[in-house]
Order: sequence, then C-alpha cells, then structure tokens
Amino acid sequence: MIAVKNITKRFARLTALDDLTLSFRKQECIALLGPNGCGKTTLIKTILGMVVPDTGSIEFNGQPIADQWMYRNNIGYMPQIGRYPENMTISNVFDMMKDIRKDHKNILDTDLMEQFDLRQIMNKKMHTLSGGTRQKVSAALAFLFHPDVLILDEPTAGLDPVSSEKLKEKITVEKDKGKLILITSHVLSELDDMVTEVFYMHEGKLVFQKKLDDLKTETGEEKLSKAVAKIMKANQLLAKDI
Repeated sequence: MIAVKNITKRFARLTALDDLTLSFRKQECIALLGPNGCGKTTLIKTILGMVVPDTGSIEFNGQPIADQWMYRNNIGYMPQIGRYPENMTISNVFDMMKDIRKDHKNILDTDLMEQFDLRQIMNKKMHTLSGGTRQKVSAALAFLFHPDVLILDEPTAGLDPVSSEKLKEKITVEKDKGKLILITSHVLSELDDMVTEVFYMHEGKLVFQKKLDDLKTETGEEKLSKAVAKIMKANQLLAKDI
C-alpha cells in the first residue's frame, strides 16, 4: 500500500533519513519504533507530503505521491501535538475539516466523538482545552472520514487511562477491518495487544522489520518492550555502525 524507496532527507548537516527503503501493507498494525531523533517523524511527514525528500520516492497504492495530494484523502493522521486555530470552537474545527473534505458525503465515523463525549463541549474554544482533550479532538478527526490508512503519532500521550483504552479498542476495531495502521509510541506496553509488525529505526535507517509473533519467538519474550530490548542488545554493534 505504501512503498518508500531509497529515501534520503537532510536538514543542514543532519541526515534524518538515510537511503531508507521499506513498505507498509494493508491489514497490518505497525509499530514504528526508535529513539528520539531516529527519523520516525520525518518519515511520517514525508509520507504525508509535508516534507519533500532529497532523493528517492514514495508510492501510495502503486502511484508516486510527488506533486500529488488526493491520496491524502485516504489517510487519517493524528499528530503528537495537535495545533488548531485557538479562537475556533471544537465544532468550528470539525466543520472546517468537513468543508475541506467535501468528498465525505456526510458518511462520518463519529464513534470516538461519542466515546470521548465531545458533543457536550463542542462550543468550547480550542485555547481553553487541556492537552488531553486536544488529543481526543485529534483522534476523533483522524478516524472521522473512514480512511484506509491511519497514521497515529504517540496517540495515547496525554490521555487518561479510560480514554486511552477507548482509543486502543477503536484502533483494534479498525485493524480488524483490514486497514493499515501505523503507530509511533514510546510506551511500548500500550502496543502489546494491537500491533502485528514492528519496524525499528536508528539514525535514519531501518534496523529491523519483524512480525510481532516472530519477534516474540526469536527473543523468547512475550512483552514487546522486552523483545525489542533483547533484539537491540544483540544488534548493539550493528546499531552503532548504521
């Protein structure tokens, strides 16, 4: 569904993505992991067309995304920190997004809006909202248009435990529908029951890509965090050299 081919992106002397090649397929819930500064966010923004690579290409459903934008209608994106016009109400923000996405034909997924009780506070302005409520707005917007692909950057950050569980349940439901879901998170315990595959990045390169079941079998660990730690310990010299 998404093919990244020999992508390189530099910011001054920093190489954020270093000749990176990988692919994401339908019916997978993928954990995109790695330390801060490894290139995860740059990769996501490149897939979304927000960052233009220096070299290489990206294809969405077999078509190059360069100089295109319609493919993004198939992607629901939840940023780590949602930034919205501060004087808009929640209702204004949803109306704005629906106006931008005129192709939605009023067939909307409002499940998270209901789960998070957002309808009761739709007249609140964005500048009055807590970080957690902003996250709820971002989550509801990401799922709103029934996208085929969901890219969720630290989706549970700032959410209370109950809301976090509601979001995880929603992610699982969408995964079971066969959608491609890409998640970044530093809280690996949040991912144990959701992900099917793990991609680990380091300094702009892919260190490993493994099915979760294969990763557990290979390491003998049931928890994703322990399995990843064991793999990285075994690849310590490799990771330093990449």
